[in-house]
Amino acid sequence: MTHWFDGPLAAFDTETTGVDVEADRIVSAAVVVQDTPGGRPRITRWLVNPGIPVPPAATEVHGLTDDHLQRNGRWPAPVMEEIARSLAEQCAASRPLVVMNAPFDLTILDRELRRHRASSLARYLENVPLCVLDPRVLDKHLDRYRKGRRTLTDLCAHYDVALDGAHDAATDALAAMEVVRAVGRRFAARLERLSVAELHTLQAVWHAAQARGLQAWFARSGVPEPVDPAWPLRPDLPAAA
Repeated sequence: MTHWFDGPLAAFDTETTGVDVEADRIVSAAVVVQDTPGGRPRITRWLVNPGIPVPPAATEVHGLTDDHLQRNGRWPAPVMEEIARSLAEQCAASRPLVVMNAPFDLTILDRELRRHRASSLARYLENVPLCVLDPRVLDKHLDRYRKGRRTLTDLCAHYDVALDGAHDAATDALAAMEVVRAVGRRFAARLERLSVAELHTLQAVWHAAQARGLQAWFARSGVPEPVDPAWPLRPDLPAAA
């Protein structure tokens, strides 16, 4: 029997103008599909002119400048539609969707859809089963006592996954997929009997617990930073009165 971590997977990643899902914008995105471990990936890329200046700090991360995006990027509205439809197609094909730190990438896509399409990610996914695999959540739960950071770069180093050219959306998406496969193999005894749908539900519980632990650590450290327990998509902000 083929286990989920040896079967077809899709992965999604974005590069953005910053880390605020409510205000920042997507400047590039990629969906990567792979049918078997080591198989040739099928990659779809998008480059976006976000309509706002790209801060120098963001350009330092992903290398995308205002000039390059204005010359080569597309307007956001059709791109967000294409991305959302692509994710829905992967879900309809029963491919688990790998998203590193899913609450960021899926939420910023949702906000872009609301901004440019007067729609939402949930609307595109309403008739398909969403099954997300988040390598950060999986690793943190399955190897919870390991010290150190758990960025994608850290996880790739820990699981011996090549990551050449980090902060390119397609490169990061493929690396996240390989990390998920590596996590699945390493913890097969604990994961192989779980369906992806069951894992999706469990990750929501695990992420909430992880968020509570981080919030408690912030409180002890005197850091006034809220941690959202929602996974894989953050809820809407309440409308202003």
